Amino acid sequence: MKDAAGFRFIAFLGLTAGLAGLLFGFDIAIIAGAGPFLLGHFGLGDIALGWAYSSLLFGCIAGAAIAGRLADTFGRRRILLAVAALFALTSAATGLAPSFALFIAARFLGGLAVGGASIIAPMYTAEVSPAALRGRMCAFYQLSITFGILVSYCINYALHDVGPWNWRWMFMSGAIPAAVFIAMILRAPETPRFLCRSGRRDEALALLSRISGAARAAAEIAEIEASLAGRGASWRELRSPGLSRALLVGFVLAILVHCSGINTIIDYAPKIMESAGWGIDAALFSTFVIGITNFLFTLVSFWVIDRHGRRPLYIAGSLGMTAALAALTVVYATKPFEGMTTAGLETTGVVVLGLMMLFIAFFAACIGPVFWTLVPEIFPNRVRGIAMAVPVLTQWGANAVVVLFFPYAFNQIGKAPTFAFLGAMALAQALFTWKFVPETKHKTLEEIEEQWSALADRVQAGNREKNLDAVLFPEAPCAPLIDGPAGRETRGGGPRAGRPVDGVERRPEERR
Repeated sequence: MKDAAGFRFIAFLGLTAGLAGLLFGFDIAIIAGAGPFLLGHFGLGDIALGWAYSSLLFGCIAGAAIAGRLADTFGRRRILLAVAALFALTSAATGLAPSFALFIAARFLGGLAVGGASIIAPMYTAEVSPAALRGRMCAFYQLSITFGILVSYCINYALHDVGPWNWRWMFMSGAIPAAVFIAMILRAPETPRFLCRSGRRDEALALLSRISGAARAAAEIAEIEASLAGRGASWRELRSPGLSRALLVGFVLAILVHCSGINTIIDYAPKIMESAGWGIDAALFSTFVIGITNFLFTLVSFWVIDRHGRRPLYIAGSLGMTAALAALTVVYATKPFEGMTTAGLETTGVVVLGLMMLFIAFFAACIGPVFWTLVPEIFPNRVRGIAMAVPVLTQWGANAVVVLFFPYAFNQIGKAPTFAFLGAMALAQALFTWKFVPETKHKTLEEIEEQWSALADRVQAGNREKNLDAVLFPEAPCAPLIDGPAGRETRGGGPRAGRPVDGVERRPEERR
């Protein structure tokens, strides 16, 4: 891994998976600049506008639901190639859509590609990364997402005044990076873990030698084979004590990561800035500032994710997001935007933009990279493909619902209550992480699997102890006994009859 050729190979693998992230971010965020023009072109109301923004996300749910199983059956590389082709086709179809219904259909199909990429690209990255670099490799994937968002913002601003076809060119430009992704994935290898699953041990060993070095490759392939031993993966297996705990962690984090508001800022930044009194040109330029902030602070995550660990970053990031959203709540609750002067609106808009940048900074440095690193890490090799479908599918579902109803909540329920709800979700995210999320820094995927297995053993041992106690000391449904003048209550029935509830045993003369 330390020689130049090995480093270049690892960099190529990371860049290939990163292109999937770039397309992910591009397709998610391109709607931010196109949305204001769609609103006028198709004559959309609040819910219809939310549907235009969220239709891609509902497609992501379907894509995430099927991608894991397909990746376990056909391999990560083949499904990524199919995803790349779908990215290219749907970018063109969305831009050329002659009606709102066909626009929604094309965005939904594009969501299949984004959902598939969201589950397979992090999986691919985790499985081709050395343990010591996995955090940074996965952070690079997150950086690619933010770079795709930034590229889309730049294209939105560059094309916003080119005429009535401006929003169409915005969407169609996505076919260019999709073509590059197709070319790169054709040169990329399959992952060593899938090769082992498929009985291609020699290919897996050769690939691991290029990734980790010959000395480490033999030990890694032994660990992979041991983790893959036994029967194949099944949904029922996810109900085992250790895996169910891992699944719960992934499921809740997947809900909170979007209910805390990241895509409301990414997608609706122009709308939020317009509500603060800025015109469309300035509002679109503000998305560029937000995109730069997102990109730069994702770079920060490269230097902290493997130094400080996943759990501390997630807690710190969530608390920072909570503070920013609380401040936005106060601004919208106390500022009478309707009666303000132009200078006052400009000043308030700067404050709103600054708080949005603060929110993005905490998310980009602490939350986004950790989420996409942690989710592939916490599941064992044998079930990773199907298990990842649960948190990834869940986060797309939460994302879709939040984005769908944000325009209605923002305009009809109120701006301050909307930001207050998002802030409460960010605080809940910090508390849940503090209580339930384990640390996975500098551990191999097999060591993390052993960590969950040890938890399962402890849970099962505790259950066996409880069951044995129930057999040896059954409690009959008798009325409680009163123990003498002190009035101590005792349990009746079974071998423990007459034993006081406070657990203190007494001599026979004390019980008379």
